[in-house]
Amino acid sequence: MSAVRRPPALPNQPGPPFNAPAARRLRAALGMGPEHVAHDLRASYGLPYATPDLVLAWERGALIPSSPELTALAGVLWCAPGELIGRPRTLREHRIARGLAPEDVALAVGLDLLGYLAMEEDEDWQGTERQSATLADTLGLSLPDFITVTGKEEKLAELLRNAVTTRWQAYVRQVSKLLPLDRHLIENTLRELHEDYQGRMTATLAWGNIPTTDSAEGRGRDFLTGIVAHFWNEVGKGTA
Repeated sequence: MSAVRRPPALPNQPGPPFNAPAARRLRAALGMGPEHVAHDLRASYGLPYATPDLVLAWERGALIPSSPELTALAGVLWCAPGELIGRPRTLREHRIARGLAPEDVALAVGLDLLGYLAMEEDEDWQGTERQSATLADTLGLSLPDFITVTGKEEKLAELLRNAVTTRWQAYVRQVSKLLPLDRHLIENTLRELHEDYQGRMTATLAWGNIPTTDSAEGRGRDFLTGIVAHFWNEVGKGTA
């Protein structure tokens, strides 16, 4: 494969998480070769440097397409940009996954473009409650995604770690203020997590299998590391 040449990515604009197998699968489903994709990228989307080697580099994971390149590739493959993106985590990644321009989101939530772009760049959402609700609706964010995108996940993790390691009842109100969930659901979820954690930390004796303090502490550390995922899993059970 010859060297791939393309313009450098814009400063502070790395490409979104790219699903290379999906790109390869979608191309094959259309009966297109890398040369056909490259031709359409040049002819229809203004990427004069697009070559079959570049397309193959994307599909093999050797290179990650920039945001404009990913949008163009989605157009060529007749799919939504989100189909070519791994699980989005940031505000910018969710916007790209929805195929929206920054101007579209800024206008929808009632922010000037530069102000919105600054929040997106810094990954520091500062919108009002109304703007936050509009953002979630515009980007189709689930509550877990919204908490991550708006920078509240670490605060939630801190509250949950404290709740399961001390008295969970003391953190119901704080979690309720952070999340728009039914209070009883939060209470039940924190109680379940507390019992789960304490059970992992309690060394139980079994015939021929005496757990050590180190193994109990290891289980506890693992649980605390994934505490946010455990929380959303329990919330899902409570709302099923």
